[in-house]
Amino acid sequence: MSWLIPVRPLAWAIAVLIWLCSWSIAPAALALIQIKLTNLSYHECPPELAEGAITSGGTSMAANCFIVTGKAENSSGKPIINADIYGRIYDANDNPILQNRTRLGSIDEVPPGISDFELRISVPANQPTPLKLKQFKASGFTGVVRR
Repeated sequence: MSWLIPVRPLAWAIAVLIWLCSWSIAPAALALIQIKLTNLSYHECPPELAEGAITSGGTSMAANCFIVTGKAENSSGKPIINADIYGRIYDANDNPILQNRTRLGSIDEVPPGISDFELRISVPANQPTPLKLKQFKASGFTGVVRR
C-alpha cells in the first residue's frame, strides 16, 4: 500500500479540530414561518392612491383601487421580515380578479403576536363588486433572506 501517505497524529488531530469547529460557526437555518390572516375586508383607496391603470400587453384599462385590510397572527415569537401574502380575489360574478396569480404582495414586517396589515390592489373597472377575498395566508422568514 504505497499510495497511503502516513499521516502524523498531530496533523490528524488538527484536521479533526478544524472540522468540529466549522460546525459551531455554521449559519443558522431559516425556516419558513406561516402567518394566519383573519378579519379580512377591503375599502376604496383614498384619492391620492387611486390614480392609475392596469396595463397588459401594452394596452391600458381603467382600474379601481382597493385596500385590503386584516389581522396578521405571528405565533413564532420573532419578527418576520418581508412576508409574502397569498390569496384569491373574485368579483361579484365569481370571476378571478388576478387570474393565474396567487401572490398578491407582501408585508414588510410582522411583529410577534397579532398586528394589522394593508395591501393595495388594482381591479379592472369592468369587474363588479363586491369583491370576495378567499384563501388568504402569508409566510416569511425571521431573518433577511434577500438583499
